[in-house]
Amino acid sequence: MPGTVIATAIRNLTRYKNIVTHLQVVEAGLAVREAGGDFADGVIAFEGRWLGAETFITFDKQAAHLIEAQGGSARLLSAVS
Repeated sequence: MPGTVIATAIRNLTRYKNIVTHLQVVEAGLAVREAGGDFADGVIAFEGRWLGAETFITFDKQAAHLIEAQGGSARLLSAVS
């Protein structure tokens, strides 16, 4: 299913009065998703900043790049073998 269809469906769900969402969190997730990343990474980065974290830490190079491109701070960890 194309990403725009998914994003539209999620945005439509936020308009129902009987569905409670934190719209800023949803939009943060969708922004990362629409930039080519994962919805969850956008949500995690937003929630982390909201809780006082300064840096999004991840093993995912693309996620780090997308968070930084949106003005956030990200640190890429490398796997230890």
